[in-house]
Amino acid sequence: QEQLVESGGGLVQAGGSLRLSCAASGSTFRNYAMGWFRQAPGREREFVAGISWSSTTTYYSDSVKGRFTISRDNDKNMVDLQMNNLKPEDTAVYFCARGKYALVSKELNEYIVWGQGTQVTVSS
Repeated sequence: QEQLVESGGGLVQAGGSLRLSCAASGSTFRNYAMGWFRQAPGREREFVAGISWSSTTTYYSDSVKGRFTISRDNDKNMVDLQMNNLKPEDTAVYFCARGKYALVSKELNEYIVWGQGTQVTVSS
Protein backbone atom coordinates (compact mmCIF):
# COMPACT_ATOMS: atom_id res chain seq x y z
CA GLN A 1 0.00 0.00 0.00
CA GLU A 2 1.33 3.39 -0.96
CA GLN A 3 1.97 5.88 1.79
CA LEU A 4 3.32 9.42 1.89
CA VAL A 5 4.79 10.93 5.05
CA GLU A 6 5.70 14.61 5.27
CA SER A 7 8.24 16.13 7.64
CA GLY A 8 10.09 19.39 8.16
CA GLY A 9 7.30 21.75 9.10
CA GLY A 10 7.56 24.17 12.00
CA LEU A 11 7.52 27.75 13.16
CA VAL A 12 9.74 30.29 11.41
CA GLN A 13 9.98 34.06 11.26
CA ALA A 14 9.13 35.95 8.11
CA GLY A 15 12.08 35.91 5.74
CA GLY A 16 13.28 32.56 7.01
CA SER A 17 13.51 29.17 5.32
CA LEU A 18 12.19 25.66 5.80
CA ARG A 19 12.70 22.46 3.87
CA LEU A 20 9.82 20.02 3.70
CA SER A 21 10.41 16.39 2.84
CA CYS A 22 8.03 13.68 1.72
CA ALA A 23 8.96 10.02 2.03
CA ALA A 24 7.06 7.66 -0.24
CA SER A 25 6.63 3.95 0.26
CA GLY A 26 5.77 1.66 -2.62
CA SER A 27 7.62 0.72 -5.76
CA THR A 28 5.66 2.94 -8.16
CA PHE A 29 6.83 6.33 -6.84
CA ARG A 30 9.28 6.94 -9.67
CA ASN A 31 6.59 6.52 -12.35
CA TYR A 32 4.39 9.44 -11.30
CA ALA A 33 4.37 13.17 -10.90
CA MET A 34 4.48 14.51 -7.36
CA GLY A 35 3.03 17.68 -5.93
CA TRP A 36 2.88 19.88 -2.88
CA PHE A 37 -0.37 21.53 -1.84
CA ARG A 38 -1.34 23.65 1.14
CA GLN A 39 -4.45 24.49 3.07
CA ALA A 40 -4.87 27.45 5.39
CA PRO A 41 -7.70 27.61 7.96
CA GLY A 42 -11.00 28.41 6.29
CA ARG A 43 -9.54 28.13 2.81
CA GLU A 44 -9.55 25.50 0.08
CA ARG A 45 -6.55 23.31 -0.55
CA GLU A 46 -4.37 24.91 -3.21
CA PHE A 47 -1.57 23.84 -5.50
CA VAL A 48 1.93 24.99 -4.51
CA ALA A 49 4.42 23.08 -6.67
CA GLY A 50 4.64 20.00 -8.84
CA ILE A 51 7.32 17.92 -10.53
CA SER A 52 7.14 15.36 -13.31
CA TRP A 53 8.35 11.80 -12.89
CA SER A 54 11.74 12.58 -14.46
CA SER A 55 12.14 16.04 -12.86
CA THR A 56 12.12 17.51 -16.38
CA THR A 57 9.12 19.73 -15.70
CA THR A 58 8.25 21.74 -12.61
CA TYR A 59 5.27 24.01 -11.96
CA TYR A 60 4.78 26.60 -9.25
CA SER A 61 1.90 28.74 -8.16
CA ASP A 62 2.41 32.43 -8.79
CA SER A 63 2.46 33.12 -5.06
CA VAL A 64 5.56 30.97 -4.45
CA LYS A 65 7.41 31.24 -7.75
CA GLY A 66 10.99 32.38 -7.18
CA ARG A 67 10.88 31.50 -3.48
CA PHE A 68 10.09 27.76 -3.41
CA THR A 69 11.89 24.91 -5.18
CA ILE A 70 10.58 21.38 -5.61
CA SER A 71 12.93 18.45 -6.20
CA ARG A 72 12.80 14.67 -6.11
CA ASP A 73 15.12 11.71 -5.70
CA ASN A 74 13.62 8.62 -7.32
CA ASP A 75 16.29 6.35 -5.87
CA LYS A 76 15.38 7.42 -2.35
CA ASN A 77 11.63 7.79 -2.97
CA MET A 78 11.75 11.36 -1.69
CA VAL A 79 10.36 14.68 -2.82
CA ASP A 80 11.38 17.93 -1.15
CA LEU A 81 10.12 21.48 -1.06
CA GLN A 82 12.70 24.14 -0.25
CA MET A 83 10.92 27.27 0.96
CA ASN A 84 12.85 30.53 1.17
CA ASN A 85 11.85 34.07 2.07
CA LEU A 86 8.78 32.79 3.84
CA LYS A 87 5.84 35.14 4.42
CA PRO A 88 3.02 35.03 6.98
CA GLU A 89 0.62 34.21 4.15
CA ASP A 90 2.53 30.96 3.58
CA THR A 91 1.16 29.69 6.90
CA ALA A 92 -0.80 26.49 6.21
CA VAL A 93 -0.77 22.73 6.45
CA TYR A 94 1.36 21.43 3.59
CA PHE A 95 0.50 18.16 1.88
CA CYS A 96 2.52 15.92 -0.38
CA ALA A 97 0.61 14.09 -3.10
CA ARG A 98 1.22 11.52 -5.82
CA GLY A 99 -0.23 12.22 -9.23
CA LYS A 100 -2.28 9.96 -11.47
CA TYR A 101 0.16 10.38 -14.31
CA ALA A 102 3.84 10.85 -15.06
CA LEU A 103 3.35 14.40 -16.31
CA VAL A 104 2.85 17.11 -13.73
CA SER A 105 -0.46 18.88 -13.21
CA LYS A 106 -1.68 21.80 -11.13
CA GLU A 107 -5.11 20.24 -10.67
CA LEU A 108 -5.94 18.85 -7.25
CA ASN A 109 -8.17 16.12 -8.68
CA GLU A 110 -5.24 14.65 -10.62
CA TYR A 111 -3.51 13.62 -7.40
CA ILE A 112 -4.74 10.44 -5.79
CA VAL A 113 -2.43 9.55 -2.89
CA TRP A 114 -2.05 12.08 -0.07
CA GLY A 115 0.03 12.45 3.02
CA GLN A 116 -1.26 13.57 6.41
CA GLY A 117 0.26 17.02 6.13
CA THR A 118 2.78 19.07 8.08
CA GLN A 119 2.12 22.46 9.68
CA VAL A 120 4.10 25.49 8.56
CA THR A 121 3.66 28.68 10.58
CA VAL A 122 5.35 31.92 9.59
CA SER A 123 5.33 34.70 12.16
CA SER A 124 5.55 38.36 11.24
